[in-house]
Amino acid sequence: MARFLIVEARFYGHLNDMLVAGATAALEDAGHQADVITVPGALEVPGAIALAAESGQYDGFVAIGVVIRGETYHFEIVAGESARAIMALTMDGIAIGNGILTTEKEAQALVRADPAQKNKGGEAAQAAIRLLELREQFA
Repeated sequence: MARFLIVEARFYGHLNDMLVAGATAALEDAGHQADVITVPGALEVPGAIALAAESGQYDGFVAIGVVIRGETYHFEIVAGESARAIMALTMDGIAIGNGILTTEKEAQALVRADPAQKNKGGEAAQAAIRLLELREQFA
């Protein structure tokens, strides 16, 4: 049994609840333990993962959040930079499943977040599990 940390950017609570539920269910179904912490936004997710990874308390991580396009360029910065930072941590050998949704409309996010529909939280957890397995395989 591995211990995973779900780091959620709690900006759209109703969508995050579904993403976290999907991620938690996937981890528990695979026999793993999951803790959840909350950060203000998607840009803070990679920093929280980096801090938690340094602690050695967790085997893997699931990044959860929702970024919906608005009227300004801010969407591109948040979506791109959070993904870039998560990828950098992954390239350093940290097992992370990226479940940060980046959508044009809230309706798109709703379909993707809902565990009964696209279940992107569950998919992110499964990705983290697979990366952990690969890390252990190549250790």
